[in-house]
Amino acid sequence: MDTSDFEAAGLYDPAAPDAPERLALLEHLDAHGVPIETMQAAAAANSLHAAASDATVRPGERRTIEQTADAAGIGVDLLRRVVIAAGLRLADDDYRDADERTFRLFALGAELFGDEPTLRFTRVMGTALAGIADAAISLFLVSLEDPMLRQGTAPVVRAEATESATSAMVEIPNVMDGLFRGHVAQAIRRQRASSAYDTAPGAFRLAIGFVDLVGFTPLTRDLPPAELGELVEQFEMTANEVVGDSGGRVVKHIGDEVMFAAVDPAAAARIALQLLERFREGGRVAPHAGLGYGVVIGRGGDYYGSVVNLASRVADIAVPNEVLVTEDFVLAAGADTDLSFQPAGRRQLKGFDEPVALWSLT
Repeated sequence: MDTSDFEAAGLYDPAAPDAPERLALLEHLDAHGVPIETMQAAAAANSLHAAASDATVRPGERRTIEQTADAAGIGVDLLRRVVIAAGLRLADDDYRDADERTFRLFALGAELFGDEPTLRFTRVMGTALAGIADAAISLFLVSLEDPMLRQGTAPVVRAEATESATSAMVEIPNVMDGLFRGHVAQAIRRQRASSAYDTAPGAFRLAIGFVDLVGFTPLTRDLPPAELGELVEQFEMTANEVVGDSGGRVVKHIGDEVMFAAVDPAAAARIALQLLERFREGGRVAPHAGLGYGVVIGRGGDYYGSVVNLASRVADIAVPNEVLVTEDFVLAAGADTDLSFQPAGRRQLKGFDEPVALWSLT
């Protein structure tokens, strides 16, 4: 294509101040085989520089949902349920030939475990993958896109950077393979060490901890968005580092709170103490924590039960820089001579009929 084609498509104005840069970008996209219609759609979305990279995210020939279901060996209605469970929204004519393998693997899982359990597992995967996808986009925007925009980088250079980043992004599943296998091995060891199958299927005896930050909410009102983003990332990175290094597992982040689990209650105690020490170093927030121990139910990568609810409530009433623990936790971890538990009285907690005896951990 030449400049007249770009002009006719409404993509190029030779009289515009940025005409040379725009033409260089259009010629770059044309050299990469981007159709004029795709350029127009990208320009309308103010993302013309990403027109070439977008096509590499979901490559392959388009297929209908009926064609994909037939190739994968599952019904159309079930395929739709899989897509919804995964948190995706796809038009009936927006499937790709590469999707066949994904849905064929689902069919194998459903044959082994049943439709509903496999759909529940798909929901967990979809939620995790959505977070990974958003994190990947955020990484690109903060580390590459924003600096280029601030520096006034030429559109064609931005396009090349976007294409390189997208090429790296689509390799993430290959990176995840080794990490996933490592997590599976850890999960197996954790399951074997904490199984409470005599109580219920999928039950575990674990220490559960909650640590949150007093003063975080008002701080979010005062900090510029960029600083707030750095603070949140530092909070989550520190939690993952401390918990993982001590043999625990971060279950989830809930705003300014982290929930973690550990097989060894003494390890959970050290995790809580170390998190309090690390989080209060900056002086801008005051952490506090609650710990419980007992039988919990594991579902979808999360834990449920009265032990979890109790640990959460205990964390709520702990004063800044305090770790409060339950009686069951003291009995399970008290043999460790490096830990000291001081009686903290009986407290009435929301959702519990009787006052609960608590100890302060040092």
